Amino acid sequence: MAVLLFSSCQGFNRLLNYNDRSYKYEAAKAFFAEGKYTKAITLLNDVIVVLKGSDKGEESLYMLGMSYYNDNDLQMAHESFSQYVNTYPRGMFIEEARFYSGKSLYLYSPEARLDQSGTYSAISELQSFVELFPQSEKKNEAEFMIFDLQDKLVEKELYSARLYYNMGNYLGNNYQSCVITAQNALKDYPYTEYREELSYLVMRAKYDMAANSVASKRIDRYRDALDECYAFKNEFPESKYKGEADDMLAKAEKVLSNVSEDEE
Repeated sequence: MAVLLFSSCQGFNRLLNYNDRSYKYEAAKAFFAEGKYTKAITLLNDVIVVLKGSDKGEESLYMLGMSYYNDNDLQMAHESFSQYVNTYPRGMFIEEARFYSGKSLYLYSPEARLDQSGTYSAISELQSFVELFPQSEKKNEAEFMIFDLQDKLVEKELYSARLYYNMGNYLGNNYQSCVITAQNALKDYPYTEYREELSYLVMRAKYDMAANSVASKRIDRYRDALDECYAFKNEFPESKYKGEADDMLAKAEKVLSNVSEDEE
């Protein structure tokens, strides 16, 4: 009845002026059920402080979070769910609130080229959910989101490694920075889908670092590059970079085969 009576703009404005908070709460529930989340949000924000501590207060805060979530206001959804978790740590909606708090951050996470502070927060939130509710029906979805977010962090490192490689020896040894960045990503996320390209960058950077090296470091760096070529070929025998790996390996072997004992 509330939806029928107050769906129009004029009727909804009259509803906002009602002093009966319980009626507004029931109207908000009706709008929520009808999928009219913006109106539900407006009413819930009006009554939520008054209802705090009651059963209606707990439900209204959870419903507010879900309204923001369904209205695609993900930042406010996360804040509402976080408020629910802090206010009702043993509430009837605690599992759902923790899950959607993490999922809101997951969906709000920026693309890989941008600052990834939000991605780290989303991973932390979802990992907490999995630890607290290991039997939850939403566990698999939460774990999928964690893996997806981790790949975004690896992608960020991949962009950095590519940048270092492309800078070469400009204002320093950027090849070494490329190697360190890529190796750290491989160490932290060994099963990433970007493993082949990261490994390729390590191999390529080590070879180019040897080729552009000063005489005192040249032989040791070629040996290191040679080892990296063999390691890459063993792990990725059908890689699209196989031809480059073979070419670098052959050149490194040729250089090392011509090294005299004095040079060593």
